Amino acid sequence: MAILKFRVYFEEDDSIYRDIAIRHKQFFLDLHQAILKAYEFDSKHAATFYRSNDNWQRGKEISLEKYDKSYVVEPLLMESTTIGSEIFDPNQKFIYQYDFNRNWTFLVELINVSKEENPKIEYPAVVRTEGIAPSQYGTKGLVGDKLAEMEEKYDLQTGAEGFGTEGEGEDEESDSFGAEDESSEEEF
Repeated sequence: MAILKFRVYFEEDDSIYRDIAIRHKQFFLDLHQAILKAYEFDSKHAATFYRSNDNWQRGKEISLEKYDKSYVVEPLLMESTTIGSEIFDPNQKFIYQYDFNRNWTFLVELINVSKEENPKIEYPAVVRTEGIAPSQYGTKGLVGDKLAEMEEKYDLQTGAEGFGTEGEGEDEESDSFGAEDESSEEEF
């Protein structure tokens, strides 16, 4: 069974992406749920995929459900459309749109096809994560695990190699500056 690896870019910043491996016989609904999980989004909103070309133009729609809007061509449904049935190019692209009010858009690109299935992985699976995902409902702080990841990645620990102690312990100079500041305040 073929394993397809897709790179799912956050449209506004292509340095933020998730790589998702999925079987070609799985459905777009599975890919939709994997993307939401990878970006830590809930599944409360409408969503659709569009088959795309190299210029990221929207083509055939593969929708979560048939929405109350006019369609030029009836959309395919995620729950009944296998991913492999919509792959026509070795670099096949899709546009994934989630929550039509907030208009979250992700660019989905096929980056690898493999015949080897890893028995240790439950598909679909996020196999690579780059960048901090945007927050679905506002700002997201760097706390807990995310901060630990940043510290590890960028070596932000105190006293890390390459950071000197220059400027520490020079209190005498700062005291004299403090005295000057006080006297100049009295003159005014």
